[in-house]
Amino acid sequence: MDIAFIGLGNMGGPMARNLVRAGHAVAAFDLSADALTRAEKDGARVATSARDAASSADAVITMLPAGPHVRRVFGGEDGLLTAARKGSLFIDCSTIDVESARHVAGEARAKGFGFVDAPVSGGVGGATAGTLTFMVGGSDDDFARAKPILVSMGQTIVHTGGPGTGQVAKICNNMLLGISMIGVSEAFVLAEKLGLSHEKLFEVSSNSSGQCWSLTKYCPVPGPVPASPANRDYAAGFTTAMMLKDLRLSQEAAGAAGAATPLGAEATALYALLAARGDQDLDFSSIIRMIRGETGRG
Repeated sequence: MDIAFIGLGNMGGPMARNLVRAGHAVAAFDLSADALTRAEKDGARVATSARDAASSADAVITMLPAGPHVRRVFGGEDGLLTAARKGSLFIDCSTIDVESARHVAGEARAKGFGFVDAPVSGGVGGATAGTLTFMVGGSDDDFARAKPILVSMGQTIVHTGGPGTGQVAKICNNMLLGISMIGVSEAFVLAEKLGLSHEKLFEVSSNSSGQCWSLTKYCPVPGPVPASPANRDYAAGFTTAMMLKDLRLSQEAAGAAGAATPLGAEATALYALLAARGDQDLDFSSIIRMIRGETGRG
């Protein structure tokens, strides 16, 4: 297929590369000249603008920082919805607020385009390896059109329901992840102070009721899980800043829905403190350092 890819950051760059490797013709655009150079080396055609990329595409994938960026790129006289070919499919892989996702989906449908919101989980490692999880909100028909494209970039493709539900799934999942990482970190810090080794706590908890992904796949202390960022001085797979963004989206959505999320609110406050002390670019599992009382980088 002819695919436009707009937004070639840490996630978008490797995702576009995997589309090229799968045999798709990719027209790439980003505001960063370095990102465009990398995309060209990966085999993509460098477009002169987002509109140029979208003008001849069967599908347009966007990977942008936040809701306002998505609204601006899609809407208005110069937006993608005025540049794309009739009947094109839009796949927005950004993690944004639910309201923006549903707003853009409505605009796309009104102009005769297909649209799915398809935020991802799996971090830069998953984007590079092509093992991302996609949470896809949209109609049955649009999901059926999007899935053959998404499988070139991901391993698990879940149709979550109608427009916006992909974003709902993403923010609920990451709120749970943020909460659980804090709980795992507190348990390890308590064990340290009481004289129990990391290895023994991991052996017990990973085989009993304390088991969770934050423990068994992303353990916040070095040793028990060799692939976790704790073994690389918390070099990011998923940064504190990214976790804080998703937690804030969860609290915005909770407020709009009238849902009580006290642990989500507390996790948001703690990650805001972690970012404010200068650790925003470290992996989110570095929150164990703050819980220990260690000083931050900033």
